[in-house]
Amino acid sequence: MKLRMLTLTTAACLVTAYPALAKVSPEEAAKLGKELTPVGAERAGNAAGTIPEWTPAEQRGALKGEFPSDPKIEAQQPLFTINAQNVGEYEASLTEGHKELMRRYPDTYKMKVYPTVRNVNLPERIQQETIKNATRAELEGVDNPRGAYLGFPFPIPKSGAEPIWNHRTKWRGNELIRYNNQMIVQQDGRFKVTKIVEDVKFYYANLELENPPELKPGVDFLRYLSATVAPPRVAGTYILVHEKAGFGAEGRAAWLYAPVLKRIRRAPAVCCDNPYEGTDGHQFYDQVDLYNGVLERFSWKLIGKREVYIPYNSYKIGKPPTTYEDIASPNHVNPELPRYELHRVWVVESVNKEDQRHTFAKRTIYLDEDSWNVVAIDNYDHEGKIMQFQEGHLVFNHNVLAASTSPEVIYHFNSGRYFTTAMMNEDQPYDQTVSFTDSHFEPNTVQKKASK
Repeated sequence: MKLRMLTLTTAACLVTAYPALAKVSPEEAAKLGKELTPVGAERAGNAAGTIPEWTPAEQRGALKGEFPSDPKIEAQQPLFTINAQNVGEYEASLTEGHKELMRRYPDTYKMKVYPTVRNVNLPERIQQETIKNATRAELEGVDNPRGAYLGFPFPIPKSGAEPIWNHRTKWRGNELIRYNNQMIVQQDGRFKVTKIVEDVKFYYANLELENPPELKPGVDFLRYLSATVAPPRVAGTYILVHEKAGFGAEGRAAWLYAPVLKRIRRAPAVCCDNPYEGTDGHQFYDQVDLYNGVLERFSWKLIGKREVYIPYNSYKIGKPPTTYEDIASPNHVNPELPRYELHRVWVVESVNKEDQRHTFAKRTIYLDEDSWNVVAIDNYDHEGKIMQFQEGHLVFNHNVLAASTSPEVIYHFNSGRYFTTAMMNEDQPYDQTVSFTDSHFEPNTVQKKASK
């Protein structure tokens, strides 16, 4: 299958030594809400009829105590299964990571494919502000967006960095508590669980703020506080992040509280390919939420769109009665649990700059066209070999009209282990009823909380 290439445009002017991408023309932006959905996806299905027209779901459910679910979708049966024996028939619509799993584990790995359902919806105000952003937002370099408010900043992207900004600033609710369980799974299926509780307040995509901020360098677009509660060897660790656009002094501000030191301190290492605390090196900071953090270490290219089998409406793997033991099979997650569907995805390629250090030489990133969530990433080493594969099991949260990925998996091909995160099966679903003060996310507050 051929990739449909997109034309890239750049403005002739330079702003602070970075080229500023031209805003979308009014004529092109007028497609939003018509042949394009309000957030930039193609409204129509594909010619083959294997991808349907976008049909947004209605809001329902409580903001606390309910796991994402859709009984009608969950009752469907798979159409077919992709495995090592028939992978050649489908390889044009597979990520390199999925093909690598087929090659490595031909006797056990498979992908059960279900009918495609496109029902991701978003609050009306997020949709309308996204349409406005098309002609008012711009990007200087790769880390300096400006002129966007509330919605996705770049619904009709013209550069590789723009879809990543859509992912990083996507609507997820106003504030939430997330119970994030993680596990490192050995080749024989043995695993240990780390339990983390995360408090998050969104400033950019927040419908409760009277004057939501502009997305620009130096301004918080979210604040995050994680507390590790188990196992005992890492319990009591806190990570505090004020997430901002930009880099250096304008960008992310982070702090770490380590129980052994009994004090909170600035943590510039909460960035890039430094290992996240407590993951034993199995997740980098820029792999949280599949991708987050600065873009400056890479050159970004918008490849175009493809039709790809991705984890979608994958409710079964992320909620009870499925347990962590059910998920943790040897070499890869239990293939009976995920649901895969054929969807159009944006494909972005990032290449490590020669003068910037990073473990990965190249990433190929796949983003769902309807939600702008990153759903898969092929990560390559500096010898050109695929080193890791990330996939996020996308579900639609009817209660807040937002899509999210749970769980997220990182396959380590060099060791044979894999890491799962964003699991809540044996804990609690998101609590979207909370309300945090700004001071909740200040270092002094965290110090007092941790010292009790």
